[in-house]
Amino acid sequence: MTDTIEIDRYVVETLMRDLVGHDRRAASYLVFLSLIAAGGGKPVALSHQQLADKTGLSKRSVQDAIAHLVLRGLLEINRRNRTEPAFLYPVRRWRR
Repeated sequence: MTDTIEIDRYVVETLMRDLVGHDRRAASYLVFLSLIAAGGGKPVALSHQQLADKTGLSKRSVQDAIAHLVLRGLLEINRRNRTEPAFLYPVRRWRR
């Protein structure tokens, strides 16, 4: 059985060029894609280490990527309290 994910054309044609080419943040693009794949459009509770394992990036690169995605408005973080993992939600503003 093959699992598939749906990725908007915008993610490939515009967002990739913007994050990778313009911002020089390829790690941010990989983290964004991983979050879409993991959650299917819903919030996911993955630790930085789990995302690092999924993407092949270092934990620090994942932290920087998350901060950049939040700054760009492409990721929302919801945290119940400091000891629980954060729920990460990739924002698809172009769909609104």
